Amino acid sequence: MSKKRIKIIKDGPYEVTGNVPLQRQIIVGDGNGISERWKDGEKFPKSEHYHLCRCGKSKSKPYCDKTHMTAGVDCTETAEFENFFDKAEVLDGPDAVMYDESKICASGRFCDRGDTAWNLVGESSDPDSKKMLIEECCDCPSGRLVVRDKKTGKIIEPKLEKSIGIIEDPDMKISGPLWVKGEIPVESANGETYEVRNRVTLCRCGKSKNKPFCDRSHIEFGFNDGDSSLK
Repeated sequence: MSKKRIKIIKDGPYEVTGNVPLQRQIIVGDGNGISERWKDGEKFPKSEHYHLCRCGKSKSKPYCDKTHMTAGVDCTETAEFENFFDKAEVLDGPDAVMYDESKICASGRFCDRGDTAWNLVGESSDPDSKKMLIEECCDCPSGRLVVRDKKTGKIIEPKLEKSIGIIEDPDMKISGPLWVKGEIPVESANGETYEVRNRVTLCRCGKSKNKPFCDRSHIEFGFNDGDSSLK
């Protein structure tokens, strides 16, 4: 079995190798635009090798059906290869530090649950506020928000299996990006590997201005892959 990885094909799909599990991940909201938890959805058959659509036009979503060859979608990668901690804003609280890189936001909206993460970091001396802050940051699929415990000095990350989640957002009636979990390498079409992280989100609507990463353009353009959870 080959090593789990994602290779971006120039002007084409994401090539996934290594028998990476693929499953829909559904955002469960409160009906008012606030996300409360993740729910596992449809599991796709395991495969050593498959291609996932990134132009947003395939009729076989989430898989590529070669529509990109005639759809006229610009799939050029524009993201930088900088490391997260080199570019993230640092918010220093009494018991926790939060790192925030807004450019990679996928708008999962878990950061608005209860008090916002930006307020909670300033209240992190309170155990309940600190706990909520950690939960909100760890539920962020894109890794936009990362928290460090000042008492231990350690970055807190959720334990994630190497897998790919197909995000569906019923409250917004839209389909979200690909949620790449567990430090799966993502290789650019030019052969350079992006920073390997525990969680990143890859654009699959074809509209992001920060390809291959999601920049929440799927919301603006109302991307919908036809999944039953959105009906």
